[in-house]
Amino acid sequence: MIETRFRIRRPGFLLDVHETFPERGVTAIFGPSGCGKTTWLRAIAGLERAGGGLCRFGGRIWQDDTRFLPPHARPLAYVFQDAALFAHLDVRGNLEYARRRARAAPILSFERAVRLLRLEHLLDRDPAGLSGGEAQRVALARALLAAPALLLMDEPLSALDASARRAILSLLEELRRDLPIPIILVSHARDETARLADHLVLMEAGRVRASGPLLELWTRLDIAGSHGKAASSVIAARVSGHEKAWNLTRLAFSGGEILTAGTELPKGSRARLRIMARDVSITLRRQEQTSILNIFPATVTGMRAISTARMLVQLDLRGTLLLSAITRKSAAALRLERGREVFAQIKAVALL
Repeated sequence: MIETRFRIRRPGFLLDVHETFPERGVTAIFGPSGCGKTTWLRAIAGLERAGGGLCRFGGRIWQDDTRFLPPHARPLAYVFQDAALFAHLDVRGNLEYARRRARAAPILSFERAVRLLRLEHLLDRDPAGLSGGEAQRVALARALLAAPALLLMDEPLSALDASARRAILSLLEELRRDLPIPIILVSHARDETARLADHLVLMEAGRVRASGPLLELWTRLDIAGSHGKAASSVIAARVSGHEKAWNLTRLAFSGGEILTAGTELPKGSRARLRIMARDVSITLRRQEQTSILNIFPATVTGMRAISTARMLVQLDLRGTLLLSAITRKSAAALRLERGREVFAQIKAVALL
């Protein structure tokens, strides 16, 4: 496990956190700009020195009241918003530098890192001639070739254009599946957090507001209610088949099968779906002769008013939680209450 306890004061700001991170998968520290995400990450790396505090990784203390391991002595790699490549070395030189300085057995071979990050045609290029997306891919490969036991990433996609973000998100998904080390990702972007994170830490004004598995926390009413029109659900599913005649893909989850626009993902592939709460309506009876293809039996598990006119309803689809945003008038007309059996109608599904 990764245990941290820091209290860092700055003019007009206090970071006061005590949190234990899982030792596997991706943990996202999520919150608005200025809430302390980067300060926390830098403290884990040893780049910010808090008075006292605690940082323990895998049973080894990196920092406490009497000890402080400097950054170079901590078995981690840090990927910044800016790729921060060595300007005097070409791409190959940047990667070889990391490999030579690795203090542990490699988690990826040089050849696999180059192949995975799509760097074959860039090895002889100077960093100054790289695009933002290319430079960030090199930075990721360099971090992995250093054989870290922990990978820290600070808003690695924030400076990239939409095309480069999509490409690197796909690469990060592959890394998430394949890497045997934990990753801590700092982000304020809902889409990349929903797509990549296994565990979520929500921050607000220097403190942890909530922490837990992403699929559970994302649909918690007290948290989702603060997202306004962006309230959504994230569902883990598996590709169960394709309807090629209609260019649709079937995805199985605990509540049944859901249809979305066609994808080339092979049968059996794992996938995540993001469903906006505003795209989920509720009915007391299963509707017929409707254009809506995704209709599921559900149980109301909670409700929360999010404005004078709108209500957020939490639904249980046989173990999968789903949010629906409807008017308070509709909730009253349907006599919704905890435990009420209903049907959820999903108008649109986004494949993450």
